Amino acid sequence: MNIGIIVYSQSGNTLQVANKVKERLIGNGHSVALEQVTVAGGRTPKTKEFELEAKPIVEAYDAIVFASSVEAFSLCAVMSRYLKQIGSLEGKQVGCLVTQQFPYPWMGGNRAIKQMKVLCQAKGSTVQASGIVNWAKSRRDATMAGTVDRLGKAF
Repeated sequence: MNIGIIVYSQSGNTLQVANKVKERLIGNGHSVALEQVTVAGGRTPKTKEFELEAKPIVEAYDAIVFASSVEAFSLCAVMSRYLKQIGSLEGKQVGCLVTQQFPYPWMGGNRAIKQMKVLCQAKGSTVQASGIVNWAKSRRDATMAGTVDRLGKAF
């Protein structure tokens, strides 16, 4: 299966998890490409006005994993805008992952995943799996391993 991992990572944390998912999927025999959504001129989390610079194309993939951070207890505005602008995901399998600084999923992660799923399903996709990585040191390794495992098994 040809899988794209499309990630927006401001600090590098989400990119780190996305790379682990990529390694797992390649280990499972898939062809995997990791592409990043970028913002022209950079962006701080509170910036409301921004322009997407790199907008990966989804049509080439059989399945896609979207990865982003949580921002203000919601899906990051950059990934939200990207998902609203992309074309159809009709017939594509999708996985969703978010990273968050807070230690518990109910502190924004659950909401961000729900928002991501709604945006993907509105484009015609089937969400196969999702995961939340809590970046708090005590939970990081366990939540990362669980997310990589769920997404690795989904495709």
